[in-house]
Amino acid sequence: MRKYKLLVLTDHTNHSAENSLYPLVKSMRVHSLCEQVDVASRGNEENDHFFIKNMTNQIWVTEVDENFNFSTEGDALKDGLRKESVSYYDFVWLRMPPPLSKQFLRYIKKAFFRQLIINDPDGIHLTGSKEFLINFPELCPPMKICKTMEDVIEFKDKFPIVLKPFREYGGKGIISIDGNKVWEGKTEMSFEDFKNKVGNKKLEYLAVSFLKNVSKGDKRIVVINGKIMGASLRLPAKDSWICNVSMGGSSNQAEVDEDEARIIERINPTLSKIGIVMYGVDTLVNDNGKRILSEINTTSIGGLPQISRMTGKPLVEEAADLIWEYLIKK
Repeated sequence: MRKYKLLVLTDHTNHSAENSLYPLVKSMRVHSLCEQVDVASRGNEENDHFFIKNMTNQIWVTEVDENFNFSTEGDALKDGLRKESVSYYDFVWLRMPPPLSKQFLRYIKKAFFRQLIINDPDGIHLTGSKEFLINFPELCPPMKICKTMEDVIEFKDKFPIVLKPFREYGGKGIISIDGNKVWEGKTEMSFEDFKNKVGNKKLEYLAVSFLKNVSKGDKRIVVINGKIMGASLRLPAKDSWICNVSMGGSSNQAEVDEDEARIIERINPTLSKIGIVMYGVDTLVNDNGKRILSEINTTSIGGLPQISRMTGKPLVEEAADLIWEYLIKK
């Protein structure tokens, strides 16, 4: 049986003990189809020519073994480095944190033109904008693309709204508007002050109606190769309506309901066509009590080890099987 070499691209400088990269690549490594798994980090300055300057076809890597574990010093991704040609690998797994520039994604596509990359860089760029949700209006709350202040005014005059910057992530840059009141994080201002603050800046927001049931939590559903792996419910911190764990929210065990399963069934063919293999779907409860689509995330999806611990299911090992199955099939 032929075996294959996999290169994983990451950035260890923002990793924590909860990062799913480490258990995932160790499971990928012991799979029957795997000859070798190497990881290259943008956090190593030796790789500046590749990740930052986009000027080389060689990269410094670390081979994954049974001792490949997280440490605060990043030893697993700094020790035992060796230089390797990008052509050495059969497949590439892009596990970089957002945001990823269009220039960088184009470079990755060019550098690994012989290899299959997951998730596909073109698909990551396309789905990396909140604007992508416009493809699924029936699954989402009322929404509007806002590129002018007039667009914002027209939409906010209908009901309270939330403005989401096209390419921010982790709850950053979100603005809530209710009549003449505006909240940027916990900072409150008048709508007139908000207009003056924005001035003549170009706007790129997806505006959505504010959901009164947001306190019921933001459910993250992890999907690999079309299969729902599991879910976690993120609840907002006290005195906040933003559910992101990075913004103080908490993560809890959750189940995927029928409405959410139908959401996955609807969006998966579209994502599959653009090379998205592993992704996270976020849902919120609408004013009618049904879960609806809030976000689609396609870069460096985490949460599987945590969901696995909560459910007692071997999800990391199953994820490795599904990813190798996809790679070989393609």
